[in-house]
Amino acid sequence: MGVDELSVADTDGMANPLASFTLFHELKKQFPNILITAHFHNTYKLGLANIYASMQAAIDRFDISAGGLGGCPFAPGATGNVATEDVLYLLQSVGIETGIDMDKICAAVDEVAPYLSRPIETAMYNLYIRK
Repeated sequence: MGVDELSVADTDGMANPLASFTLFHELKKQFPNILITAHFHNTYKLGLANIYASMQAAIDRFDISAGGLGGCPFAPGATGNVATEDVLYLLQSVGIETGIDMDKICAAVDEVAPYLSRPIETAMYNLYIRK
C-alpha cells in the first residue's frame, strides 16, 4: 500500500502498559519495515509507563511535549501529552543518552508557563523550579 510510517495515538489517555506492549509488539511483528510512532496522553498518569512498555516492544519514536502541553479537542477531558522532561528522565534512568539538555527543556517550559491557564504539573519541571 506504500505506507512507510504509522503513528498510533492514545488521544484520550486511556491506554495501559499491557495493552500498549501487546499492540506495539504485534504491529512491529506484522510491519517490521514501517517506522512506528507512539503518541500517549497522560490523562491517568500512565503515559510514562506506556512509553516504557512500548520501548519493550521495540518502539523508539514518541510524540512528547515540553511541560506536558497539549490536549485534544475531540476527546473532552483528555490531558496533555507526556512531558518531554519526564521522558528524558525515564530514558536517562535506563541508560539511554539523548543529548538533550534537561535544564534547557525546563527553561523553555518556564517561558511558556505564565501564559497557560493551568499549572505545569510534570515531575521534572517541578523539581527544576525548586532548585
